[in-house]
Amino acid sequence: MAPSAARAAGAVRIHDIQGAAHLSPLNRRVVAGVPGVVTALTGNGFWMQDPRPDKDDATSEGVFVFTRTRPRAVVGDGVEVDGRVSEFRPGGAASKGLTRTEIDATAAGVVAHGVPLPAPTALGPGGRTAPTSRVKDGPGDVEGRGGFDPRANGLDFYESLEGMRVRVQDAVAVGPSRDGELPVLPAGGAGAGTRTARGGILLRDGDANPERVLLDDALAPLPAMNVGDRLPGACDGVLDYAYGDFKLLPTATPRRAGGGLAPEATRPALAGELAVATAGLEGLDPDSPPERFQALAGDIVRGLRSPDLIAVSGIGDNSGEADDGTVAADQTVAELITAISAAGGPGYDWRSVNPRDNADGGERGANSRVGFLFRTDRGLVFGDRPAPAEPMQDEPSPGRLDPAVTAVAVVRRDGAAGLTLSPGRIAPGDAAWADSRKPLAAEITWRGRRVIVVAGQWFGRSSDDQPLFGRFQPPTRPSSWRRDAQAKVVAGFVRSVRKVDGDAAVIVAGDLGERETGAPVRRLVREGGLADLPERLPAPERYTAVTGGNAQTLDHILLSPALRRRRHEFDVVHRAAEFADRAGDRDPAVVRIDLAEKRAGPPH
Repeated sequence: MAPSAARAAGAVRIHDIQGAAHLSPLNRRVVAGVPGVVTALTGNGFWMQDPRPDKDDATSEGVFVFTRTRPRAVVGDGVEVDGRVSEFRPGGAASKGLTRTEIDATAAGVVAHGVPLPAPTALGPGGRTAPTSRVKDGPGDVEGRGGFDPRANGLDFYESLEGMRVRVQDAVAVGPSRDGELPVLPAGGAGAGTRTARGGILLRDGDANPERVLLDDALAPLPAMNVGDRLPGACDGVLDYAYGDFKLLPTATPRRAGGGLAPEATRPALAGELAVATAGLEGLDPDSPPERFQALAGDIVRGLRSPDLIAVSGIGDNSGEADDGTVAADQTVAELITAISAAGGPGYDWRSVNPRDNADGGERGANSRVGFLFRTDRGLVFGDRPAPAEPMQDEPSPGRLDPAVTAVAVVRRDGAAGLTLSPGRIAPGDAAWADSRKPLAAEITWRGRRVIVVAGQWFGRSSDDQPLFGRFQPPTRPSSWRRDAQAKVVAGFVRSVRKVDGDAAVIVAGDLGERETGAPVRRLVREGGLADLPERLPAPERYTAVTGGNAQTLDHILLSPALRRRRHEFDVVHRAAEFADRAGDRDPAVVRIDLAEKRAGPPH
C-alpha cells in the first residue's frame, strides 16, 4: 500500500507506536502512513517527529526510521512511513541495555518540503525536569513488567523523550569530553544534586544523578570541554539510546565558553613527614607519546610535589600492546624517571615484580602491573628482599623462585613485622587474582621506622556489569563480587602483619575500583582494621575519578591504627579526571604522615 493510500485508511501516530512503556505496544506490527517531520539524518535512516502531539508527556512523539541505505528525505521534509515496528537492541540480544524503538521502513514518501521543525523540548528549569536521584524504582526487568512513571524515574523520563528533539540551555560540563561524549547539566546545574568543589556532580548512595545529560557527537562534532566549561545558549538535538545510555545527539556543534578550571597542586612534605601517593598510569609504555610522559611527570613533580613513595598502577611492558612474550617494563619506567628529572624532580628508583605473560588480565600483551616509585634523598630506604635461590617449578637445575607466583609472608624481624619478600606479591595463586593485577607488598624504613606498604589495582568493571540506565533494575555488578574477594585477601594479609606486631605501620594504596561506601572497601576497613582516608574528606572534595559525569572515589589510601594516630594530612590532587586533554582519568592522591613527633597528635 502506498503511503498516501495508507493515510487515507487512517494511520497510527508516533505516540501510538512509542506508548507509555519501554517496549512499543505495536512491536512487530506492520504500520502504514505514519506521519512525521524529518528532524535529523544518518547514513541508514532518519529521526522524525509528529508535529501534532498528544497531551500525554509519557508517550514520545519521536521515532527513528531505519531505511538501511542513505535516506532520500532531508531535514524539514514531511513524510509518511510504512514498515514494521521493531525494538533494536544495540549490542545484540544478549545486551543488558534497553532497546531503541524503530520503524523498519518499506516505504518513506515525502509529502511536503520545508516544514517547520517541532519545537524542541527543553530540559531543566522552565521545561521538563528530570528526576534528580532515582533511576528506577522496583526490582526486575523494566521491559517485562508494568509501572512507568517519567515524573519519578529517570529511566522512564528519558524513555518518554526517545527520538524527540530536545534542548539543553546554558549547559555546564560535569565531566570532560571523552570518546565523543560530554556529560552536562542544563541551566548551569540549577536544581542538580550535590556538586563538587570544582563544578562536577557527586555520585552518592541512592543518587546516581539522572539529571545528567550525555551529549554524543554522532551527528555533529563536540568541542573539547573540561569540567566547569559551558555551552552558552541553546544546544538542540535528538534523544537516542545506545549501549547502556540515553544520549542527546546535537545536530550542530555548540559553542564553548571556558570555565577556567586549573590543575591542582598540593603542598610539599615537611622534613619529618613521610609522603606516600597513588598514581594511575593507564597502560603507559615506551610507545606512549612524549607529551604523556611529560604530563605524568608534571603530576608527580608539580602536582604531588615529589612524594617519597608512589604506589603506581598501569605500567605496561617494554613492547606495549605487542603480544610478543615481553614482560619486563624497565624501558617504560626509565622513560618516566627521565621525564620526572626533566621536570625538575629528584632521582627516583623503581621496584616491582614482572608478571607471567598474559596472566594478570588487562589488554593482551600489555602485561600491566603495579609497582613502587621512590626517592631516597629524604630518609626512605627500600628493603630489598629478593626471592631465595631454590629450584623453579619448570627448571631442572637450581634457580631463583619465580617472584610472579611466590607469595610474600609476614615474619618477626628485630621485634617488628617484616616481609619474606620485598617487593612480594600477596597470595598470587588465590583465585581472587585470576586474570587480575596481583597486589604488591614492600618493606621500607623511614628514618629508621619500618613501614609495610601495599600497592593494588583491583579487578575493574566488566562487561558482565549491568548498565545504570539498563534493562535490569537495580543493576547488578558482578565485578564488585571479585573486588570483594580481593578485599578479603588483602585484609587477611594486613591482619597477619598486625598479628605479628599490633603497632605495625601499614599503608594500603591504589586503584581499588570502588567507592568509599562500597562493600569491598568496607570489608577492607572492617577486617583489616584500617582507616580509609578519602572517606574523611568533605563530600565536595571526595572524588578521584569522573565517570559519565559522576564524580566518585575509586582510588584510596588506608592507614593502620599506628599511623592513623600520627598527625597526617590527605589530599586528592585534581589534575586528570576533569580534563579533556589527559589520557588517564584518575586523579593522584597523597598522604603526609608526621613520623618525627615523639607523641602522636590528632589526625587532620
